[in-house]
Amino acid sequence: MPSVTAYLVVLGVAAVVTYVATWAMRAIAATIGAIVPPGDRRVHARPTATAGGAAMFLGFVAAIGAAWAMSDFSLMFESQSEAWGIVIACAIIFAVGMIDDLREMSAPAKMAGMVLAGSTLTFAGVALVVFRVPFFGISFLSGDLSVLVTVIWVVGMMNAINLIDGLDGLAAGIVGIAAITFFLYAMRLGNENVVLPGNMGALIAVIVAGLCLGFLPHNFHPARIFMGDTGALLLGLLMAISTILVGGRTSQSFSGQAYFFFAPIFIPLVILGVPILDTALAIVRRASKRRGIAEADKDHLHHRLLRLGHTQQRSVSILWAWTALLSGLVLYPTYNHGRGNALIPIGILALGLMLFTVLHPLRRKSTQPGARAVDPFQEMLPFDGPPLEVGPLDLDTAVVEPPASEAAPHARFAPVQWLELPGPAGDT
Repeated sequence: MPSVTAYLVVLGVAAVVTYVATWAMRAIAATIGAIVPPGDRRVHARPTATAGGAAMFLGFVAAIGAAWAMSDFSLMFESQSEAWGIVIACAIIFAVGMIDDLREMSAPAKMAGMVLAGSTLTFAGVALVVFRVPFFGISFLSGDLSVLVTVIWVVGMMNAINLIDGLDGLAAGIVGIAAITFFLYAMRLGNENVVLPGNMGALIAVIVAGLCLGFLPHNFHPARIFMGDTGALLLGLLMAISTILVGGRTSQSFSGQAYFFFAPIFIPLVILGVPILDTALAIVRRASKRRGIAEADKDHLHHRLLRLGHTQQRSVSILWAWTALLSGLVLYPTYNHGRGNALIPIGILALGLMLFTVLHPLRRKSTQPGARAVDPFQEMLPFDGPPLEVGPLDLDTAVVEPPASEAAPHARFAPVQWLELPGPAGDT
């Protein structure tokens, strides 16, 4: 089994090459037309370079090449068909993503490219072969079913990462946290002989972590470059490969704990719970409105956080935190050897994060200098103009006069300052 130092070397190669290559992509983005202008469905305010995924692809090639040349990983590359299948599948997705970033590929054509990448993996032997189901043992997949399930898994994972890539640093951070978590999980399974020594799952996971670490400094808000479909699809593909190799290749002779945390095929559903939940909600939402599944909208989880009143940075941090909590839910019981219960502290942290997510925007508005107590109706119907004054009035007419320096509002709700009106003659 490769040493931790060997894995750190590969991670460093992936991070450094990606970081440097991203600088180069930023420099040539305008020349090749890889610029994304602001738009209705986008939250950035200025034209920004895209196709940062090309730098990630270079980082992946460099990292897989470095691992191939290191004796620590020689057992993983004994079957070169798997390694070449992974590289070819990534090259296919790189081409699909670049075309889509530069020219906007149609949804059917993009789907065909993703299916081709998934099929390439199955031909190379990278396929889901077994399911380790908690409390039910191992289920074996037939050849045809294995191909179908593998392609669905690959396409689903790529779309999940692509859909969550909506704010600066969001996708790279979530995938980076998930990749580190899955690497640690795969190492634990390796120590328990759940996966065979030549399994490449941990290697692919650590490469993904390096790609994200190298790209994130360029992608923090305000982003200087986006990963584009090239990067999102590539990260999704690599995470799918890692989970297939670990989750679908568990040792058939292993007969230890048959509970959730040793059911590797289900663990990615927990670690990547944020993008998977977002994808599931998007499918249900669009299907209920009889809209195409590939039709974009602004109702993703990050859009809802923005509408709730969070800034971009805070919205990203909240979703990162949820990913970290879900990762802790996996790693704590996997590494603590039965000591203690992770559900209580993680549940408390989750409750605190939920309360912060919902209540912090309201608290921030109510504690601003000069702010009045928060009125729920005004929170629903905000107005950013000055208050309107009512008067002077008599009993027969009522004229609402906006301040002379401001244009009259158009069909918008405004807070009104009510003035005391004189009563009819003779009233006291």
